[in-house]
Amino acid sequence: MTSSLLPLEIATPDRSTPDHPAPPPAAERPIPTTPASALNIYSGDPNFMTSLARGLIVIQAFSQASPQMTISQLAVKTGLSRAAVRRCLYTLTKLGFAGAEDGSRYSLRPRLLTLSQTYTASSSLSNAAQPILERMSATLRESFSVATLDGDDIVYIARTAGTRVMAVDLHIGSRLPAYCTSMGRVLLAYLPSEELEAYLARVVLTPHTTRTITTVEKLRIALRNVRRNGYAVVDQELEVGLRSLAVPVYSPSGRVAATVNLSGNAPRMPVYDMQTRFLPYLRNAALELGAFLR
Repeated sequence: MTSSLLPLEIATPDRSTPDHPAPPPAAERPIPTTPASALNIYSGDPNFMTSLARGLIVIQAFSQASPQMTISQLAVKTGLSRAAVRRCLYTLTKLGFAGAEDGSRYSLRPRLLTLSQTYTASSSLSNAAQPILERMSATLRESFSVATLDGDDIVYIARTAGTRVMAVDLHIGSRLPAYCTSMGRVLLAYLPSEELEAYLARVVLTPHTTRTITTVEKLRIALRNVRRNGYAVVDQELEVGLRSLAVPVYSPSGRVAATVNLSGNAPRMPVYDMQTRFLPYLRNAALELGAFLR
């Protein structure tokens, strides 16, 4: 959990009452420049705990690239004041979730893992997915994952690594952009149309490789192909040499609740092999996972 945390994504609250009119559509709202500025949309909401939100922002500022930071560095990264960061760190330290070995550079503590363990222990989908993935990985000697959509990212809720296929170490809680990953494409393709349009209006299509789709129209076409085929193949759009295949996991209501995927090294795993050899395994796993959502 600690190395994969990214700046907090704030969901828009539902406050469409006469006293609190609904916020403007996503395409019309200014894009927050810092995690702290995203809290401005909650100004005036008496039920919103700003102090709790600030603490979560501080936690999610730590990453694999920045495992230790000073109060000043955290203030710059989060957009919070130094005083607010100091209070958050004081509280997190007292509770055992953070600490500073030298008194100035803070880092997260292992106790924070209990938060992710609480989720995985309470999630029927996560609990059901792990043994299914481990069985496939033992049979096929490949890497498999299950993820859900959280904001504009996918979040891994189960994973097995048959081989190391990415430069970064992925694990439960890791986040990746939805638009350039096979699991993200599946989850986006099956969104309700209004949610998809809001996503397409705000997403920044950053090129990770020369193959990354970087226009909304090309992404629309890719998502239509996912719905037509019932699966997504992403070929080296996130990382050179990485190829992945994903299928949807349906809930009993017909909603796509998650996605399961296979990731492999592109030179040794042609797209044709993915579609003919591995796709049936993924679809069977998705059906098995969907049964746990009943």
